[in-house]
Amino acid sequence: MALLFSVTPASDGWAVRSESLARELFFKQGGRAEAQARALAESAAQEGRSAEVRVFLRDGALAGRFVHAPTQASAG
Repeated sequence: MALLFSVTPASDGWAVRSESLARELFFKQGGRAEAQARALAESAAQEGRSAEVRVFLRDGALAGRFVHAPTQASAG
């Protein structure tokens, strides 16, 4: 099962959530939140784990989904 990172609206910004994080990460700009989530997912892939980023709009709609497969060097 892939490690999931979600980018969701927060009261005055955006949050990155994942069971792998000790606490939520908050950002004023959605683009920064998405970039951080994707970087975390890529790090997980480099460590041999599948990871997925889901980005949600303020109305709750799914805006994007990015899958990060384990790298060849670490897979197996």
